Amino acid sequence: MAKSKIEMSVPDMSGDGVVRNIETSLSGVRGVEYAHVNLGAGKITVEYDDAVATADQLIGTVKQLGFDVLQV
Repeated sequence: MAKSKIEMSVPDMSGDGVVRNIETSLSGVRGVEYAHVNLGAGKITVEYDDAVATADQLIGTVKQLGFDVLQV
């Protein structure tokens, strides 16, 4: 298993419901081990198995929720 980490900047996030929604959606992606949203910083950190998931897949998951995403 090859662990990777991605950090994304999502400046337009607000509210606890958004945090739960994003973390739940990312955690549901096969290969994701950890997903954390830092609402105050506008950042998402995800640790994942890069043999199973890709950075583009994770970014796409957040975009599907309606957010603009920049990889940090």
